[in-house]
Amino acid sequence: MSLSELIAQVEADRASVAAINVAESSVASLDKRFGNRNLEIQSVSLDSVQGSVLVLSRDGEFQTAVDAGTFTRERDETDPGFEPETYEPILDELDETIFSSYTRQDMVAASKEIEDRAWRTGAGEVYAGFQRLEVLNDELGVYERLASPDALDVHAYASPDETSVDTTNLIVHVEDTAEIAATWFVAYDGNGKDHDKSLLLAEERETGFHGFWSYDPDTVDHAIAHIKTRYDSDYTGARTTPTD
Repeated sequence: MSLSELIAQVEADRASVAAINVAESSVASLDKRFGNRNLEIQSVSLDSVQGSVLVLSRDGEFQTAVDAGTFTRERDETDPGFEPETYEPILDELDETIFSSYTRQDMVAASKEIEDRAWRTGAGEVYAGFQRLEVLNDELGVYERLASPDALDVHAYASPDETSVDTTNLIVHVEDTAEIAATWFVAYDGNGKDHDKSLLLAEERETGFHGFWSYDPDTVDHAIAHIKTRYDSDYTGARTTPTD
């Protein structure tokens, strides 16, 4: 299954959120916030439920419930980074829900949580697709730092352009394929631990990036297996990138 086919599979799995005992103004805020997600948000009043709760369902089946305050409180406008206090995990409970119309800036921000997981663990393998070498260069400082622990291997994928990449930490794969040119992905294998595996995967369409993130180990393993099987047999060299 290709990366685009994996996105289509998740896209077909419709999700809905019941906003129970949540103020109408907050429901409207949630609807605006999740307007580019493949989510249906319904306002529900239940006297039998104490407090305000968000309940996630897929195809009518309960998935999880969370305190509504987790998502309705005001957020600090802090750029995500590698330190725990500078980032906020992005919708862990709503993983494998399609988002759409993401900008490149949105994709960079969404990538930070997965990058941070790998950084804090300091071991395992990261697979990151940047579409073009020019985009990889824009994020090179971040990924050089991410690849600095000896036990963490970082593979970067990009289609060729007029840009060259100078790195001693990354393993860069220059791949002239439609899939690499169209998709943005960051996958972390969790250093073999299922609870640390994570994936962000999206393809660029006319309206922006369209995709999902996942913490399901089977989904993460499938994406990594596809990337390794198709591309890892021919890379530019261990932790170096002569692109001429």
